[in-house]
Amino acid sequence: MNRSLKQLMKSLLAPAFLGGIITILIFYLDYFQFELVEKFLLFAAFVIVPLVILLMNHDEKNKHQRMVYAAMKWLQFPAALLTLASVMSSKMWGLESTTIPGILSLGWLLFTLLLGIYGLTTIVIAKGKAAEIAIGAGLVYFFIGGIWFTLYQYQVNLFQANPATHALSSLHFHFSSAIVPIFIGALGRIMTKKSWYPWVVAIDIIGPILIAIGMIFSKPIEYIGVTLFACNIVIYTAYLLAYLRKNALDNKATFFLGLSCLAFYTVVVLSILYPLLKKIFFLTILDFIPVYGSLHAFGFVLCGLIGWVYTVDFIKRKKMVKENRSVDTSI
Repeated sequence: MNRSLKQLMKSLLAPAFLGGIITILIFYLDYFQFELVEKFLLFAAFVIVPLVILLMNHDEKNKHQRMVYAAMKWLQFPAALLTLASVMSSKMWGLESTTIPGILSLGWLLFTLLLGIYGLTTIVIAKGKAAEIAIGAGLVYFFIGGIWFTLYQYQVNLFQANPATHALSSLHFHFSSAIVPIFIGALGRIMTKKSWYPWVVAIDIIGPILIAIGMIFSKPIEYIGVTLFACNIVIYTAYLLAYLRKNALDNKATFFLGLSCLAFYTVVVLSILYPLLKKIFFLTILDFIPVYGSLHAFGFVLCGLIGWVYTVDFIKRKKMVKENRSVDTSI
């Protein structure tokens, strides 16, 4: 049983490893003349999403959920390749004035629709469990991110927002909006239930919507959404660090989850010190954007996902050991 679990983990991690290699080439080879926002979106498609799929629970008794899960697992990498082709067609193949980039982006849109459907089924099956509702909401937000990506590739002006805003909205939903609810849901699965936890989940679901609306229509609404969302991440990281200190998890899980929290607090410190650093080193916000983006994407999000994947694996192994011991005792 333990060997079969390891084989399953390796088979599911293979797309993330291959996607990681492709992402490294995209970021470091001059051949790929992409905008920074496009590189991070491709990073999400090739690496973040397959790791998210590893965290998903599916009800073996629910045939429809099992079918959607299998489809997500097998279609993720082809959909990511279509996403890469979509960006390359608009940036490298001279097809930016045609509908080809938009048509190719539909592959990722349909895949994120699968994620959204899986998220909705998770919410329905959860029957009020806050942790599962948070994870389901995060998956639905991936679909919203897919919509914004397709609008960006079609170069559509919508709600008085230009394509550049669509790209930022897509990035927002692929990372913060989708990932933070999933992280909070993963924490809810293992933590001792607290009376405040459902409120954290509720705010976590509302926050991204306020940010998205604010980015297009109203800056004050965006600031309210960002403040609520940031406070939620503070609560999540603070509780997670306390949990890691008191509970024995797999060493790799503890390391990566701790690194994820450290990356978030580094972003907070840099944000506070930004006015001072700007004066001392004559830096602009454009100099800080790659730093913030890298700390968030590679630090908070990637390390957090790796940590939670190791945690899920550790919990499964621990459960299997208990089941084997109970079988041996009964014999």
